[in-house]
Amino acid sequence: MAITKDMVIREVINARPEAAEILMAHGMGCVGCPGAQMETLEEAAAVHGMNLDHLLAALNK
Repeated sequence: MAITKDMVIREVINARPEAAEILMAHGMGCVGCPGAQMETLEEAAAVHGMNLDHLLAALNK
């Protein structure tokens, strides 16, 4: 299953638990916060000033 920008963070972590480490390594330390329950990867990347393409490449590696 490919991880896409419009997936909710919770979905990503449920599908691939190891994704939490990848998200934290890219500067998203709040993977367990309430926003993770409804925020997409694209939204979270924008809020955290992250490069979405780099994040998706790491998550799909």
